[in-house]
Amino acid sequence: MPHHLTATPFTVPTDDGKLIQEHFGLASSGHGGFSLAHMVAPPNWSEPWQQPDFDEMTIMLQGRQQVEVDGETLVLEPGQALAVLAGSRVRYSNPFDEPAEYWAVCIPAFTPDGAGREG
Repeated sequence: MPHHLTATPFTVPTDDGKLIQEHFGLASSGHGGFSLAHMVAPPNWSEPWQQPDFDEMTIMLQGRQQVEVDGETLVLEPGQALAVLAGSRVRYSNPFDEPAEYWAVCIPAFTPDGAGREG
């Protein structure tokens, strides 16, 4: 039997067209140790640079995602996964013409302050 069941994820309000549905984490279940979110980034979307205080693992489902991390540019495709460790300077984007769908796990849980966004 599960210790915590979320029937409906918490949809994080955004103003950039990105869908973020947190299934576990501070906003959805009160978990501070980790967060798990399903995300869909629209075409031509990007986040500001950030230097988070959490590790973030991304698992791509559909589309592609560009990740600039510590001077390197990577493109994730379906089935690929990436771990970006806490303290890395990173920017996630979808400069492509199709949505990017993926899961993200943050350890410890994502917080807006912990993301360390620039600007």
